[in-house]
Amino acid sequence: MSSKFREHPIEESFIQEEPFYLSVSDEVEIFEAAYNQKIPVLLKGPTGCGKTRFVEYMAYRLGRPLTVIRPEAKGNPLPSGSRGIPLVTVACHEDLTASDLVGRYLLEGDSTRWIDGPITRAVKSGAICYLDEIVEARKDTTVLIHPLTDHRRFLPIEKKGEIVEADDGFLLVISYNPGYQSVLKDLKHSTRQRFVAIEFVFPPAELEKEIIQHEGQCSPEIATSLARLGEKIRNLKGQGLVEGVSTRLLIYAARLITAGISPRRAAEVAIAWSLTDDEEIQRSVLEVIWAIFE
Repeated sequence: MSSKFREHPIEESFIQEEPFYLSVSDEVEIFEAAYNQKIPVLLKGPTGCGKTRFVEYMAYRLGRPLTVIRPEAKGNPLPSGSRGIPLVTVACHEDLTASDLVGRYLLEGDSTRWIDGPITRAVKSGAICYLDEIVEARKDTTVLIHPLTDHRRFLPIEKKGEIVEADDGFLLVISYNPGYQSVLKDLKHSTRQRFVAIEFVFPPAELEKEIIQHEGQCSPEIATSLARLGEKIRNLKGQGLVEGVSTRLLIYAARLITAGISPRRAAEVAIAWSLTDDEEIQRSVLEVIWAIFE
């Protein structure tokens, strides 16, 4: 992500219709219970398995509009006069600083003006704050969320010498992919044990077929073949493939097919070439694709 991109203003959008989400287990009930009890939530699961869509769905289900805020943004108040309380989503990355989350002073002529960061605004407005891929952020940055995850429920703003108590509706939600754990990128135990964890897996083939058909706007036959393809490719995990194909990539393939690309070619470019650069593993994936889309 370039520094030029980080200078862009906040981009906000409200989703008026219910996001499409099919429950795989009891994740909806657990999230609702956690929200009602003000217990922070950790979502664990592979890339593209529906964690972000789930948070959006739950925000809508709980009667809240959705506001997406880029962490690099420098300000702008949350929209006024909107229904409910928004969801604030922060895409974490290795350059994410505490100031990006909490806020900073900006020069304005001969004076300075304080601009709240996304987590501060979420705390004040009582929003659900979603920190996506939390392990990508620096460890000294993630420590600042600790006071928000226990009985204190406050955010210290050191630069202002202030403590902001969380609004009653505030909930902190974080996510990460356990498959990419390493010594350098792992969730600290002092952070992990402040959350209840919901484990996400790829949906079973029959359910994934429904998701692919709806999101890819394709025929039931194509959706069935892609769901079967996903299942077979995931069986290659452990044979050199770091992670199985995501539902997201299967949907991308469906969309290409809907746009007129042949099923075999769509699967090659959306799945085989995206999953790996290793020629041997790529060949194994291609053989599965060719077997399904002859």
